[in-house]
Amino acid sequence: MQNKQLPNVHFRKEWDLRVRTWFDQPGRKLSRRRARVAKAAKVAPRPVEALRPVVRCPTVKYNYKLRLGRGFTLEELKAAGIPANTARTIGISVDRRRRNRSEESLARNVQRLKEYKAKLIVLPRNPKKRTAEDVAAYKNAAQVPGQVVPLVDDYVAEAPRAVTAEEKKAKAFVTLRQANGTIKTAGRVAKTAAYFKEKKENSASKK
Repeated sequence: MQNKQLPNVHFRKEWDLRVRTWFDQPGRKLSRRRARVAKAAKVAPRPVEALRPVVRCPTVKYNYKLRLGRGFTLEELKAAGIPANTARTIGISVDRRRRNRSEESLARNVQRLKEYKAKLIVLPRNPKKRTAEDVAAYKNAAQVPGQVVPLVDDYVAEAPRAVTAEEKKAKAFVTLRQANGTIKTAGRVAKTAAYFKEKKENSASKK
């Protein structure tokens, strides 16, 4: 060994103050369970969870999968005939930041809202306006532990098959670059075509 400093690291200095333990895991698990049961009893017979929309997972790798989103968009609520301010009071989550990028997602979530609306039982705040049928239906209603309208993923994986000769000849990179170039130059091409068309019409009118 060369003439270097001797190691003098204080690994064991007050180690018990720097170690994070997790000895209360079983107790915390039990307390969370009791809190869930208490919350379910408090909101009964209303559902335990608020209704959430069905959205696609991000990125190309996972966009074929469906999952529950944060809340319904204002456009989806409007199409289903539910005011945004009323939606939260009847157990529907709302997300004012999300936007609908396709007609498919809009139609799916609107149908989800309509199914929930068909199962909904709402009692008027004024007890005098409540009918006997509504009160009986409310008392006999069973509490749903999860989502009232369950998530159904209708994705069917494509069966494996042999690659065709046309697919072997196709060049995905070139096709994408050509499509990208077509989109970028679409305005310029249309402007040039309009200019020559106008020039041709002016020359024809002069003759």
